[in-house]
Amino acid sequence: PKAVPPKAAPTTEAPAPRTKPKPTAQAPTRKSAAASTASRGSAAEAEVLRLVNAERATVGCTPVTADARLASLAGAFSADMAARGFFDHTDPDGDTPWARAQQAGVSTLAGENIARGQADAAAVMKSWMTSDGHRANILNCDFKTMGVGVHFGDGGPWWTQDFGY
Repeated sequence: PKAVPPKAAPTTEAPAPRTKPKPTAQAPTRKSAAASTASRGSAAEAEVLRLVNAERATVGCTPVTADARLASLAGAFSADMAARGFFDHTDPDGDTPWARAQQAGVSTLAGENIARGQADAAAVMKSWMTSDGHRANILNCDFKTMGVGVHFGDGGPWWTQDFGY
């Protein structure tokens, strides 16, 4: 008669790891800090848009829509404030939000909110909504578009909302 090998005893140990990696056509990639900061920024910007529209709904305004040109303008300004160490609607060159918009080819700028230091979208929205001027921009039913730019870094983050008609 043929011998039957004994059945293996049950174990709770994990199987031994494979030592030979599977071949791949792609080069290994590393998640860079810049990529994770960019995705963090995109998520924060999208959340600000959502929160703005929630606030607008409470007063009967139509939602603002995301505008890529205004977002680019806002993002560039947040980064500029961080890079040059200022916090003001007028930059060190004397350019106002409308001058910067014109230089960027944006003719529909209606208003701007800035903030610095709030850790996330909820915190910056709370700050803006407790300030009369910022709140007035957010709840201005004549504004139809918005771009948000946030720059994360030491001393920040820096936040800019640019509204358009």
